[in-house]
Amino acid sequence: MLTYAPINYVRLNDNWGSLTIHQYKESLLENQGLMFTNNPFAELAAFIPPSAIQTYVVLMVILVVAGTLLDVLHKKSAKYFFENWQKSKSKGSKQLGGGEVASLAVQTACSEVLTSSEFCNPRRRVAHLLTMYGFLAYVITTAIMVFGYPTSATPAPSILTVFWHVGALMVCVGGYWFWFFMRVDVAAEGNSPFRVVRADLFILSLLASVTLALLWSFSQSGGASGWTILFFGLYVFATTVLFAGVPWSKFAHMFFKPAAALQKRVAEADGTRSNLPAPVDKAETLGSTRGLPQNY
Repeated sequence: MLTYAPINYVRLNDNWGSLTIHQYKESLLENQGLMFTNNPFAELAAFIPPSAIQTYVVLMVILVVAGTLLDVLHKKSAKYFFENWQKSKSKGSKQLGGGEVASLAVQTACSEVLTSSEFCNPRRRVAHLLTMYGFLAYVITTAIMVFGYPTSATPAPSILTVFWHVGALMVCVGGYWFWFFMRVDVAAEGNSPFRVVRADLFILSLLASVTLALLWSFSQSGGASGWTILFFGLYVFATTVLFAGVPWSKFAHMFFKPAAALQKRVAEADGTRSNLPAPVDKAETLGSTRGLPQNY
């Protein structure tokens, strides 16, 4: 008889028998409350109606949409892109058809959007990809668990809970890596990594949200009710700041980047090149040493 692990034995064929490896693992996970298999939103149903949690998620989506539209109107981003698009049609040396524009859109999605190829620094690129894909996994699985598995009566598949936790961890790795080691004002200008300006609202609120989400889940699976309530309250606050602060943060930037990247590709394809000079074919054109003494 095993006496060193809190395992509930099962009755097999009317005889007390030992657990199989699979049953041992399942029982161990159940008794230990492993964080990665925990759906923290389902446990909230005992204190907060699932409809209230779902309403909160919908409200956050509305705040993101409204904040992005407000940012577009304030900065006149849509007007800028539309006017530039019209100019490229009239000044370009080549008129692009619908199929060519669609092809450029696919190339933009596969390159700049999915792989962040615009980053020349490989470390910066990896950090960005970790943060981006982690955030997508974190947000998508949150929506699925809140609306599809809101209570303990409908247990969420372990793949969802694992992706939720792994997504949050990816955001933490990429975000903290960027914050402490890659920011220009820290790495190049020598400022303190704890210096905060308004432009940092997005990354700081994002890191606070996912970090508190992990702490909330960990304390919940560990049975620390006091810490669970504290971390949940802070998690809601940080998440609200993240989504409500769109007009004052760089959150909307993620929607503008693909449009800017597509416009750049179109400008290169139709010959306007965003009013920039043509690329230099020969290296000697600029900084040429032709005609200078050999020992110059």
